[in-house]
Amino acid sequence: MNALAPSVSLRLATASDHADLIRVWEAAVRATHHFLAEEDILFFRGCLPSAFGLLNVWVAEDDGRIVGFIGVSGHHIEALFIAPEQHRRGVGRRLLDHVIATAPGVAWRVDVNEQNPEATRFYQHYGFVQTGRSELDPSGRPFPLLHMVLRR
Repeated sequence: MNALAPSVSLRLATASDHADLIRVWEAAVRATHHFLAEEDILFFRGCLPSAFGLLNVWVAEDDGRIVGFIGVSGHHIEALFIAPEQHRRGVGRRLLDHVIATAPGVAWRVDVNEQNPEATRFYQHYGFVQTGRSELDPSGRPFPLLHMVLRR
């Protein structure tokens, strides 16, 4: 893993960040979610603006440019997306460390697309274990999810 650039900082997202969050989300999805068809990407992209308003979203910035974000609801990680050029640089881990530190004794949860093995490995390496599986995602689409919980 390359060292995290010292210029990366974390802050809460604002409504004015939404276009940049969508840009990061789409680039990350196109780089890692090869199982999605174009119409699926367009569907999910359309859901993002309303979803951002329901989540506590933290962004990672590098020299003032958003390069990743994490969205949580309670103690559930709903989204963690990193710009592809920042993969394996510690940005995702730093965002995850940050939100978990807000409630370190809690059993944090995440649902991961089964067809995204890199994400599954990332969470397993962090200490998450699989506790279940769903055949469909919350929108009823046939994208199986692995339900994971942080065990330390």
